[in-house]
Amino acid sequence: MPRSAPPAASAVAAAPLTGLPPAALPPRTLAEGALCALGAGLAWGLVFIVPLLLGDYPPAVLSFGRYTAFGAIAVVLGLRDTARLRLLDRADWLRALELALTGNILYYLCLSAAIQRADAPLPTVIIGTLPIIIAIISNLRDRRLRWARLVPPLAAIAAGVLLVNRHEIGRLGFDRPMADYLTGVALAWGAVACWTWYPLRNSQWLALRPHLGSGLWATAQGLATLPLALLGMAGACAWYAVADGGAGGFAPPLGPRPWTFVGLMFTLGLLASWLGTTLWNRASRLLPAGLAGQLMVCETLAALAYAYCWRGQAPDVGSLGGVVLLVAGLLLGLRAFRRG
Repeated sequence: MPRSAPPAASAVAAAPLTGLPPAALPPRTLAEGALCALGAGLAWGLVFIVPLLLGDYPPAVLSFGRYTAFGAIAVVLGLRDTARLRLLDRADWLRALELALTGNILYYLCLSAAIQRADAPLPTVIIGTLPIIIAIISNLRDRRLRWARLVPPLAAIAAGVLLVNRHEIGRLGFDRPMADYLTGVALAWGAVACWTWYPLRNSQWLALRPHLGSGLWATAQGLATLPLALLGMAGACAWYAVADGGAGGFAPPLGPRPWTFVGLMFTLGLLASWLGTTLWNRASRLLPAGLAGQLMVCETLAALAYAYCWRGQAPDVGSLGGVVLLVAGLLLGLRAFRRG
């Protein structure tokens, strides 16, 4: 289980500024936090490749299957760590439930509904703004950096997001009722709101609870997610059963390839959910929320790398330029926060 962050690191990551210039992040703290955020991005990127491996499964079943597996893994881990879990009070469990509901369930429901209403291009581009929005809101809250230092990395990330998503942007076309597009846009921004709130709230709670280990807090969130995921899975299976195979003949609950489905769901539950959350918790302890938000582009980079490997293709010039800009934005952001 990862150890708790040292008090100095937690203070650097979460303490609001009081008019004095912020201290520069220690190089070791910056490096460890960045590596944890990178690891979380690599784990979360798997979420984008599994739907390609299970293309005959509806998105709702994949999502609730992943979170059910996350909860089941958390139960096993929790049985081995009951002594520390008993130290969590009622406020901790309520916060874990709040984070699980918002960052997992509501986020996915808003995103999937947005894609169904407005097709994939618009929601994809809107979700790509998350690292920028988190960094801006965080800096408005704690004013850790001068805007002149924050604008260059955010501009590079924005340009990179546009380049890597240019094919999606090119597919934009109002071939649906305008009401569907407007609803889809609203739902996509709802997903952005959920995952803007989640890392900021999670970072704040970890700063208030220095005794919470990163892995322990990930397990607690998994336990809080399990009942929500079971309800969601039951609802999705009931829907497809009543619809008589409305998702391309999908037969609930395990579909046409049950062992492959279960294996991949537990892979996502362990790596993308539990390990990704553990690494993100550690990064949130060590880094300011604004920098951690920018490092979320590691998820985009990982998803692109996995997709190109799956297709057996090399990125074209435009996508490669977008990747270069994303990496440049990350390096500029790390440099800005290192200097304080």
